[in-house]
Amino acid sequence: MYIDFKKVEPEMFDECAEVIRNSFITVANDLMLTKENAATNPAFIDTTALRKMYDQQLDMFAVTEDKVTVGFVAIEKAADDTFYMEKLAVLPAFRHKGYGREIIDFVFECVRRSGGKRISIGIINENEVLKNWYMNYGFVETEIKVFKHLPFTVCLMARDV
Repeated sequence: MYIDFKKVEPEMFDECAEVIRNSFITVANDLMLTKENAATNPAFIDTTALRKMYDQQLDMFAVTEDKVTVGFVAIEKAADDTFYMEKLAVLPAFRHKGYGREIIDFVFECVRRSGGKRISIGIINENEVLKNWYMNYGFVETEIKVFKHLPFTVCLMARDV
């Protein structure tokens, strides 16, 4: 297994949006999320959202194996020494091979090189499998938030780099 990280450019938006959608739709289906009840969920992302992230200068990376895009991740500077890791995605056919861990390791290295000391994420609190996966990687729960427009609660987690 060898994966590579390629900085996302506009000509890659369609491919990356498809990878993100296909990665997140499994959980969306399990939790009965739809575009109507959870429009901002990455399972429903389009190229316009990626364009906005690009324009806001988020660092976005396509994760490739043998030149095939199998994942995605974005990094956003939040404040001072904290960065957000967003939309970490691995296509279902490539899960359980250690790619997620490699992506996080890559993000940690990027954040360290940028002078960051902490990575923060937001996940669906009801997705216990994912929450436990992040906890096993050393992330700790920092806050649970309820948003009236979402059919789930949001768990904020963080880890020092």
